[in-house]
Amino acid sequence: MTLLDIVPSLGRAAPRRFDSTIWPVTTRSDERGQLCVGGVALADIADEFDTPAYVIDEADFRHRARRYRKALRDVGVVYAGKSLLTTAVARWAREEGIGVDVCSGGELAIALAGGVDPARIVLHGNAKSPDELREAVEAGVGRVVVDSCIEIAYLAGLARRRQPVLIRVTPDIDIHGHRAVTTGISDQKFGFTLGGGHAADAVKRVLAHPILDLVGLHCHLGSQVSDATLYGEAIRRMIAAMADIRARHGVILTELNIGGGHAIPYLNGDRELDLGELARVIEDALDEACAAEHFPRPAVVVEPGRAISGRAGVTLYRVCSVKTQPGGRTFVAVDGGMSDNPRVSLYCAQYTVTLANRHPQGAKQRVTVAGRHCEAGDEIARDIELPADLRPGDLLAVACTGAYHHSMASNYNMVGRPPLVAVKDGRARALVRRETVADLLSRDCG
Repeated sequence: MTLLDIVPSLGRAAPRRFDSTIWPVTTRSDERGQLCVGGVALADIADEFDTPAYVIDEADFRHRARRYRKALRDVGVVYAGKSLLTTAVARWAREEGIGVDVCSGGELAIALAGGVDPARIVLHGNAKSPDELREAVEAGVGRVVVDSCIEIAYLAGLARRRQPVLIRVTPDIDIHGHRAVTTGISDQKFGFTLGGGHAADAVKRVLAHPILDLVGLHCHLGSQVSDATLYGEAIRRMIAAMADIRARHGVILTELNIGGGHAIPYLNGDRELDLGELARVIEDALDEACAAEHFPRPAVVVEPGRAISGRAGVTLYRVCSVKTQPGGRTFVAVDGGMSDNPRVSLYCAQYTVTLANRHPQGAKQRVTVAGRHCEAGDEIARDIELPADLRPGDLLAVACTGAYHHSMASNYNMVGRPPLVAVKDGRARALVRRETVADLLSRDCG
């Protein structure tokens, strides 16, 4: 028995174990030292749904969506569903008054099943199939973002009524951010470059098809963008391109979608994109660029995904073993890994991890949290501090896993994908059940 067991109130007086900028807004610690989200002890979720398990805080998701609508009052907000999408999540977005963008026929089907108005759906993707384009036009999606010349031809042949489209343009802006992924430069797979006449050619091709209604341009700078001024530069370049289209074709485009990629903190001290600053930058850049080009102000749209869903998510793992290699690191092996979080291997992503089932006692030690898969690079977090008394059976919680975890999970080593469990007001419910061996065998036709 410890002093914390004898005097539980000491736990409340102890330093906070979590950073409120990283963990869900409802995160608390109870008298037993258990981490709670949405009024539910994470240990109880692990007991009921087993581990690994994704936990999503509905209140946090809705809170982030409302912050966008409040901070960007004159800007359209469309949630990037690729970060996290289920029928329930689509419904949350719909109820918070924001649209949804999708990148596949599957995401489109889920958004529609979640009750999202097709007119508020944006279809993305650099390699959309004819079948996916057909499904989109039949559903009546509000915007199709065209990404290649062949896609323009496919879409024109499939549309049965005027289909509003945006042309994806690369503004040639390199974000150079810490742990950022750049998609706004010319040498990558997305969109049409402004240089070399490629975007101009795409405009001509769209305008040649009367059934396609060119309403605006789209761009995306990348992911984890923390400097709002980069969006200002993108707006200036895109307005100049829109003015050039007016001069060449007599067409005034009315919509400018500047994408998402807004940075969130994963570790204490990480930078995030300031929404108030973003609002000011958008307003100032529009004023400046439209005045310079004598161009009417277009409607501006942003597409945050991770910035809405990322911090709402927590992943739970059970400690399987703890071992220290002679002269090397201490490894804490858990029951999940790169099949439920591939971002560490793909992007060298870093995460905040904490003990979730009890008060930490005594000193800390530097450890690497390793996954269960047969890969040397299968890690959850390297060289982080966790309690020195960590033992098999303990529960670890990993913050900021609401984006690109459930959506990127795989069956590596034939391990079933974890459940997605929503928490709200003291209740937990499965949004997506755990994948079973029976599920895996059902797809095996041998």
